[in-house]
Amino acid sequence: MNREDHWNNIYNTKEHASVSWYQITPATSLDVIEKYRIPKNANIIDIGGGQSFFVDQLLKLGYTNITVLDISKEAIQRTKERLGNLANNVKWILSDIVSFDPEEKYDFWHDRATFHFLNDKNDIAAYQARLKTGLNKNGIAFIGTFSVDGPAKCSGIDITQYDENSLPERFDFLEKIECFRIDHTTPSEKNQNFIFCIFKHI
Repeated sequence: MNREDHWNNIYNTKEHASVSWYQITPATSLDVIEKYRIPKNANIIDIGGGQSFFVDQLLKLGYTNITVLDISKEAIQRTKERLGNLANNVKWILSDIVSFDPEEKYDFWHDRATFHFLNDKNDIAAYQARLKTGLNKNGIAFIGTFSVDGPAKCSGIDITQYDENSLPERFDFLEKIECFRIDHTTPSEKNQNFIFCIFKHI
């Protein structure tokens, strides 16, 4: 099963509130938006947005230039249905991140747990190239993965774990601003340790 089929199957067969990455309030992402004073008119892209509630919260906060990218048409469709008419205020891109061709520059690149699914060096290089192309000058990239103390798999897929040194090494073409760890509690009450890093394009 290829990546697209795998994720369509996940979103077709699992209740949203039961998946491990479920967050009714994406607090860490919202805290970063506030801390770095991302303007309301900033061009924001959510990489692997799936059925995340991040887009809902951005709309509530008054952000006006939001793009959600995901490999799964099922995830995008369900999120559009949840948003109703508000979905018309969002740009939707159905694509695998490694084949995404950015047609515009983004001021805030948001990726909570997509990058760590890329284990192949060619896929990693493709992601890096998309970020280099798509991040605006002085833009902020927020990238989160499972840490070395977190799970080694997600949704039946092996992931690559990172720490405060190895994740910035993947993005050494950007300026690292900070890295920190957060425990995420899943709906089944398991803790998953994440590493988040903030980078700036200079």
